[in-house]
Amino acid sequence: QVQLAESGGGLVQAGGSLRLSCEATGRTFTLSSMGWFRQAPGKERECVVVISWSGGTTFYADAVKGRFTISKDNAKNTLSLQMKSLKAEDTAVYYCAAGTGWATHVAAYEADYWGQGTQVTVSS
Repeated sequence: QVQLAESGGGLVQAGGSLRLSCEATGRTFTLSSMGWFRQAPGKERECVVVISWSGGTTFYADAVKGRFTISKDNAKNTLSLQMKSLKAEDTAVYYCAAGTGWATHVAAYEADYWGQGTQVTVSS
């Protein structure tokens, strides 16, 4: 099993920045990828970014491309999501995710493990 623990999130004004972090523990040697999903009220959960376990390959959803940056510290098994130029439509619960598989598009990514979620609220 793999456990994911998120931190960060909160309330920010539109145009501001936030940073989310996620630590992976347990059987991380089984993982091939990690990513961040989000779920806004009344909407389905969507993947916004995926990163390979090595950190060398990333895929972003069009809605966040150029504004969000994912990074991975392989020594600490931590994942970060730097979000800038935040918009009201970025408001959602953000979930750290990890998987044993891979996908070449965020829409096709399937996670095996999930964090508990952290709220990001962007006020306009």
